[in-house]
Amino acid sequence: MVGVGEFDWPQWGGTSVRNNVPFAQNLPESWEIGKFARNDDGTLGEWQKEIAENVKWVSRLGSQTYGNPVVANGKVYVGTNNAAGYLDRFPPTVDLGVLACFRESDGEFLWQHSSRKLKTGRVHDWPMQGICCAPLVEGERLWYVTSRGEVVCLDTEGFDDGENDGPFTEEKVADKGEADVVWVFDFMKAFGVSQHNMCSCSVTAYGDLLFVCTGNGVDESHVKLPAPDAPSFFCIDKNTQEVYWTDNRPGGAVVHGQWSSPAAGVLGGQPQVIFAGGDGYLYSFKANKGSGGAPELLWKFDCNPKESRWELSGLGTRNNIISTPVIYEGHVFVAVGQDPEHGEGIGHLWRIDPSGRGDISPTLAVKADDHSQVLPHRRIQAVVKEEGEVAIPNPNSGAVWHFSEQDVDGDGEVAFEETMHRACGTVAIKDDILYLADFSGILHVVDAQTGQQLWHYDMFAAAWGSPLIADGRVFIGDEDGDVAIFPHTRDGSKAVVDDTPALGEINMYNSVYSTPIVANGTLFIANRTHLFAIETPKP
Repeated sequence: MVGVGEFDWPQWGGTSVRNNVPFAQNLPESWEIGKFARNDDGTLGEWQKEIAENVKWVSRLGSQTYGNPVVANGKVYVGTNNAAGYLDRFPPTVDLGVLACFRESDGEFLWQHSSRKLKTGRVHDWPMQGICCAPLVEGERLWYVTSRGEVVCLDTEGFDDGENDGPFTEEKVADKGEADVVWVFDFMKAFGVSQHNMCSCSVTAYGDLLFVCTGNGVDESHVKLPAPDAPSFFCIDKNTQEVYWTDNRPGGAVVHGQWSSPAAGVLGGQPQVIFAGGDGYLYSFKANKGSGGAPELLWKFDCNPKESRWELSGLGTRNNIISTPVIYEGHVFVAVGQDPEHGEGIGHLWRIDPSGRGDISPTLAVKADDHSQVLPHRRIQAVVKEEGEVAIPNPNSGAVWHFSEQDVDGDGEVAFEETMHRACGTVAIKDDILYLADFSGILHVVDAQTGQQLWHYDMFAAAWGSPLIADGRVFIGDEDGDVAIFPHTRDGSKAVVDDTPALGEINMYNSVYSTPIVANGTLFIANRTHLFAIETPKP
């Protein structure tokens, strides 16, 4: 990527193909995070590093951290809330969305971008959730989506360079520790978007084209879509903020919200940008400026069975998509899921051939007595058998394989561990071995070519984040705060020994909702309240 170091990790997934597989060598085999003093109010205080091992530094974050770390040009960025209270004008009692910037070498706080909460409250900007996405960094510019439904471009130097970069120069405070805003694009205002709860899109780019998911969704009733005609996806010039195109698919078919992030890459010689819609479909568009303010749709893929049904509070079988699609060897991989508050449920993992055009879903919804009549797209359920409807194989299907349930051990039953459940996390793939932890806490390891489960591990805790494959190992965190470490292998007997990860399990003191990453030989892990830089000491 232009303007970043060779071994930086400048966006979610490292690159626009979103595969969390960085180069790394000599990562520590284990670490000890040390202890923290307790403040008078019971909150965590200063890090007591005396008993820490292989921890280079620790930096305080907010009280709830969901944003994945990003590292570029000597700085580390993390989305969180304001409970750390780094700025005097915003004490910890002030609820904000915060993008915090730290120095990569020692974890020193440099600056933060502060997003005041929307007055409409939790329907648009859930209290205390902070910034739930990761930024994109190139050179001295950074782009991310705030909790207020804005795309902002920031100067990575903050105000330390003594300049107020524009065109936006109206910052109320231009002091050390404050973000220097280059421009702001309020897409809720511009497009009439009604994001549901929050926007968690980690933007990506193809050249100067910046791709964004708006998070358009339902209102507080969880039934009505206030803005069904507002766009779900758009493309903007990352330098000038000129909007090239918008697209309102899936329109009124959004079942809840839209919290996934786009992927982009050249597939079959065609640059494509792939968005996950709030209806459980993947949508692929030409990654260009479009025409007449609209993109060209290349294909769409329904990631749910046609008979599945959406029900409030997550009781149904139809899901939307929170995972980010991943591009690997010319194909697309994605899993379905729901808002974590909806709990566990049946899931689906797909490998998709993106060379087709039009509707490449595995099946089509038709009338039982007239297979030539394809039924219109519906929000709640595509096929209702009681009304004389059926799903038939799609001759134009792009499905390569589908993993939902497999009797791996051949005992005639499908065990809990042999079932794909809803997933919030994203796959990581290396050497044709795919790893994905579902929300039920099962780490599934699957042959990326065939979709056959190779082995699994029960983490006994919900997994929100995604796996990291680096230095011959796989790292995955969970809600209990444990980071499980496995050898990167197809052989389950080498990965799991005596029902524990072969390379150990290390507790990070509290929940790990985000995804471990590696940049420049250092492992970065954010738990709910702190960011840890972990590395083998230099000789």
